[in-house]
Amino acid sequence: MTKLWRIRPHDPERIAFLEREAKVPAVVAQLLACRGLHDAEQIREFLNPKLSGLRDPDELPGAAAAADRLMSAIRDRRPIVVYGDYDADGITGAALLYECLTLLGAQASYYVPHRIDEGYGLHEEALRMLAGRGASLVVTVDCGIASIAQADIARELGLELIITDHHEWGERLPAAAAIVHPRLPGSAYPFGGLSGAGVAFKVAWAVCKRASDAKKVSPPMREFLLKAVGLAAIGTVADVVPLVDENRILVHHGLASLGGRPGLGMQRLLQLTKLAGKPALACEDIGFMLAPRLNAAGRLGQAQLAVELLTTNSAERASALADYLHELNNSRDSLERSIYLAAHKQAQEQFDLERDAALVLAGRDWHPGVVGIVAGRLAEKYHRPVVVVALDGLGVKPGVGSVRGVAGFHVHQALAACSDYLLSHGGHAAAGGLKIEEVQIEAFREEFCRFAAEMIPAGERIAELWIDGETTFSALTLQAVEQLESLGPFGEGNRRPLLCAAGVSISESPRAIGGGGRHLSLRLAQHGSRMRGVAFGQGERIDELANLAAPIAVVFRPIVNHFQGRRTVELHIVDWRTVDGTPDSPPAAGSAYATGSAGAPC
Repeated sequence: MTKLWRIRPHDPERIAFLEREAKVPAVVAQLLACRGLHDAEQIREFLNPKLSGLRDPDELPGAAAAADRLMSAIRDRRPIVVYGDYDADGITGAALLYECLTLLGAQASYYVPHRIDEGYGLHEEALRMLAGRGASLVVTVDCGIASIAQADIARELGLELIITDHHEWGERLPAAAAIVHPRLPGSAYPFGGLSGAGVAFKVAWAVCKRASDAKKVSPPMREFLLKAVGLAAIGTVADVVPLVDENRILVHHGLASLGGRPGLGMQRLLQLTKLAGKPALACEDIGFMLAPRLNAAGRLGQAQLAVELLTTNSAERASALADYLHELNNSRDSLERSIYLAAHKQAQEQFDLERDAALVLAGRDWHPGVVGIVAGRLAEKYHRPVVVVALDGLGVKPGVGSVRGVAGFHVHQALAACSDYLLSHGGHAAAGGLKIEEVQIEAFREEFCRFAAEMIPAGERIAELWIDGETTFSALTLQAVEQLESLGPFGEGNRRPLLCAAGVSISESPRAIGGGGRHLSLRLAQHGSRMRGVAFGQGERIDELANLAAPIAVVFRPIVNHFQGRRTVELHIVDWRTVDGTPDSPPAAGSAYATGSAGAPC
């Protein structure tokens, strides 16, 4: 699909000021300015995030009340159940909170609903089962804020309910003993972007403070929290929340914790993913290697095994579980590829991919555990909201769907507007889920696409690439790219620097790599300098790339690749296009160029 390339505006005087006052290289100063950081003190805090920058957990709305109730239950030896969600955010949050409670001697267990049989959130049947097993207190992680009826049932069953969540709530809040949420109505917490695992980490910290009977926690609990911050980092990255403010601190220190303090299960996962021994883990290692293996357990209905992996004290059990989840991820990958191909074909046959404002796709026997990944890939490819629904093979059960949005489109609002056609739905601004009867899909498709057309005018259905600046291959030295790494951790809200280069030629024919040939490996040359590039998820464009006539312009993210003890600069290619001529200067800042158009290269 066509993309607009936009160059971010630069102020040479401001960049020179930041370089001088913040004592950073010019290239780093330029990128900091692009991120809206114009004060030397701001920059020092950004480049050196300290754990002391985390707000006291008692400031988080509801955390103090939740911690008090949990401590009371621990002292009274009341059975506590940590009720988590089945994605990586919920799994890691549930694992760290369960580990906190067991460290303090609580009579604790955990429960994660089956993604396919039960679906997201609190469930009446599960609460009745837990009450029947003797549970006295249920504390949720990454779910429950919209479970009004289920909270009432918990009260009827005599269960004390604590909800910790970060999702959107419904018409009113559930009647729980305590609700912990960074955006709780009536509160004024300064950062509302915590993940479910981030919220759980704050609750665990508050509990540790009370168990220590002091503002500073005891050495064993401090060691636990330093390990738990690694799990919170996985949940934060996996849930694609903005890596700013407290999230940036959690992930910065969490990456170091995962490398230096991995539990037995995480240690084995690091070995299986060939990340063990890497000098420093990056967000991409979580997003593309660790989180998918945890998510695979939830997607294929075995999320409890992922919590066990993260909490077991048995090296033998940790190894067995990690090996199993590693293979489970391979199965998930195979399922995802087959469903993506079928959904992509359906999109091409049934929709006008240049004009339709949204895609609503449905297929029989598509696995409901992986439709969210497919929806995300298609939303990124076509830059429009996508719904992918897995229909029951026998046509007896409702369809289960996942929704992924784009900038300017609020998924939760869209589903609420279309709720007359749905059995249930939930989510937040960027993503959501639903259940629907098969006979309602056509009506839902029409209403959802109409809503999307109103929210995203035709002129805004083109993806934009905001480029931090133009460079040459010769400038991308190992030292220069390592300087860029100081801006990390990279992710939502703080993307890895995006650069462009013109006058580039393809020195060797691109070749497909990865499972199913999903990625491309290529060799690029510019003015005598050669670089290796990898275009992730763009294997289907191999013929297009191979037939491009030089010169071309490329947009990419430079990274330092660690392989067998060697460090080299590699380009992660995001987009490319043919250009007429090789102008010596980039276009005016903020100007836009469509992929495939002639004129200025970047």
